[in-house]
Amino acid sequence: MKTIGIVFGTRPEAVKFAPIIHALIRDPRFRPVLISTGQHREMLDNTLEEFGITPDVELRIMRDKQSLSQVTHRILEGLCSGDHMTGLDAVMVHGDTATTLAGALAALHRSVPIIHVEAGLRSGDNYSPFPEEVNRKLVAQIASLHLAPTPGNSANLIREGVREHSIVVTGNTIVDALTWGMNNLHGYGVPELEDLDSDPRKVILSTTHRRESIGRPMREIAESLAEIATRDDVRIVVPLHLNPRVREIIVPVLRGLDNVDLVDPLPYLSFCQLLQRSDLILSDSSGAEEEGPALGKPTLVLRDITERSESILTGSSRLVSRNRDQITAEVGRLLDDQEAYMEMATAINPYGDGRATERTVAALAHYFKVGPAAMPFVPGAEFVPVAA
Repeated sequence: MKTIGIVFGTRPEAVKFAPIIHALIRDPRFRPVLISTGQHREMLDNTLEEFGITPDVELRIMRDKQSLSQVTHRILEGLCSGDHMTGLDAVMVHGDTATTLAGALAALHRSVPIIHVEAGLRSGDNYSPFPEEVNRKLVAQIASLHLAPTPGNSANLIREGVREHSIVVTGNTIVDALTWGMNNLHGYGVPELEDLDSDPRKVILSTTHRRESIGRPMREIAESLAEIATRDDVRIVVPLHLNPRVREIIVPVLRGLDNVDLVDPLPYLSFCQLLQRSDLILSDSSGAEEEGPALGKPTLVLRDITERSESILTGSSRLVSRNRDQITAEVGRLLDDQEAYMEMATAINPYGDGRATERTVAALAHYFKVGPAAMPFVPGAEFVPVAA
């Protein structure tokens, strides 16, 4: 039996790791050790509870007003203290957060092989997203096994000199998690949205939180939503990020508008319910860039550049920057042009088929020579939305 340390600390990491964790718990070849850094303390605990996951180790590293350097330092210090890395045959990290970088470095310091889930995403700009682009590039230099969601992600790694035999294309486990979520919907859980399912208006889901958007770009996003809200055929739902700097920009612009619901971050299953009900998604969230196409929801990406170019290429999402006029015009086009809307809604989902977890476990087994090689994920030519 191989002991696998799984290091996570943010809500997206928990969501995308959850199917893998459950699969490894069921597999007699593996023993997962769950290490939570608590990087997103408030949002993480509820997500873990929904998925029925209890960490074996909780570092609780967060403090008020920490810098990026302080967060990374505290995670690395916490992981390297005690015997958290002792007896592990490998450490799995996910994506590109401070937890990802510190988890990989902690494993390296103990000579433990690193398995990088969601490897190979690249925007080509070290400062967008910041610091995520650099974090994932650094982890790629020291990982032993790279689990790339798409063929394009694999190609990025090969161009950077990563050995092709150490890469497996798995699809993204967010589709696996979303499939589970859609099969376990239980409502929104907040009074503001109780009547949403009976509301005949088009529902627009919008989220924004990225560090590089804070300031004038985020205000332009808010102003575009206020302009869109002048239409009487839409209802806009905005789950507000907990970051007070985000709220200071968004709330004054949108507070008091009759057809705009400002709500606190929703639990994962409630957010799945909102995704399912939405007609259009406006977001700078990486998760929404993947969830929208998986559900056949046209997704407008509130960024200037993205590391998830596959859905842009297939047409299921579109980059609209953070410019008020551009956002407003594109939303109006999709709301008023049914043909344009359906073209996006029926585009190929390039991110997964719900079997990424299966391929991930197979890749682990093959790495440890206890199972055959995984068959790689190949995006299908026919769009199949996740069942609601």
